[in-house]
Amino acid sequence: MVSIQVDYTGGLRCTATHGPSGATLATDAPKDNQGLGESFSPTDLLATALVTCMLSIMGITARKNGWKLEGARGFVEKQMVADPLRRISRLPIRLELPAGLPKEARSILEHAALTCPVHLSVNPAIERPVTFVYPD
Repeated sequence: MVSIQVDYTGGLRCTATHGPSGATLATDAPKDNQGLGESFSPTDLLATALVTCMLSIMGITARKNGWKLEGARGFVEKQMVADPLRRISRLPIRLELPAGLPKEARSILEHAALTCPVHLSVNPAIERPVTFVYPD
């Protein structure tokens, strides 16, 4: 179990403190929802959590198999709707994998990404199309 403390600091901003490490991060409401957009918004963090989780689980899988995943990159575009309530509607993801991975690694790494804890936890009403890009 991990404990995270979140303090509302005013002006639609919060500071979160990770209990085990003491690391902090700040959030700000986005410009299109009364904030200044000067930091990640809470919904930005959900999108970020999804891609970082996918890459992390792929990294664990690569390490177990002796594959190099360094240089992999992920991109996500958070798309919002306000009908009937404001929420994330779509998170298209692009994962760019490094050169040198064996062909047999592809399906194994893709499965790892699609079964990461965050991907499995995100509401299925949020579309999450994933594109895997290989340099060869």
